[in-house]
Amino acid sequence: MGGVLIVRATKKLQRLTGLSTAPDDERGTTLLGPWFATVLSWRPRVALLVNESTLLPVLMPLAPASTLTSRIGEQVTRVLGAHHVPAAIIDQEWRHMQTCQLGVTTNRSVVGVMTEFARLAEIHHDADPAIDLVALAVRLARTPCGPLYNRNVSPDRELAAILDAIGPDRASGVGGDGELGEKRRSRHSRAGSRPWGWDGRA
Repeated sequence: MGGVLIVRATKKLQRLTGLSTAPDDERGTTLLGPWFATVLSWRPRVALLVNESTLLPVLMPLAPASTLTSRIGEQVTRVLGAHHVPAAIIDQEWRHMQTCQLGVTTNRSVVGVMTEFARLAEIHHDADPAIDLVALAVRLARTPCGPLYNRNVSPDRELAAILDAIGPDRASGVGGDGELGEKRRSRHSRAGSRPWGWDGRA
């Protein structure tokens, strides 16, 4: 079964990878929902992605920019593996990332978190230009984020809580509009209005 991964790119990244095609309300079919992405002007340049649901960060080489969308799924699965996500869930997510559509950013709060991750990543990169991107992404995932203060504080803990809620034995039946989406909406509804963290702009 195929699927669709939605990546909401900043204007800076879209200029390098192509125009957006995904509607603003499209969430795709992936377990974790849409990702947001931007470019870091390192040498060589790096793409930074942040998952909308968990705020989990992923870092990957940008070049060649023309193939970025076809490589995102593989890098996401690497990072999920580094977080010890069960293989059944990683396989399920991989099957739903075979097609990637770019869209415009639709959540200023997630963009703000991404901006803060970019700042922190640059600090680590300046200290060690050869730092492994997967290891750096795992390190950034331990960062407390404003949107998660009333839930699980950091992206790695938010990811673990979501996976624990659905259970690996039920992963094969979960997609972007499936059980995880319902759990996410239900959790947000119970929590009511929460202050989102950093306020960023694409």
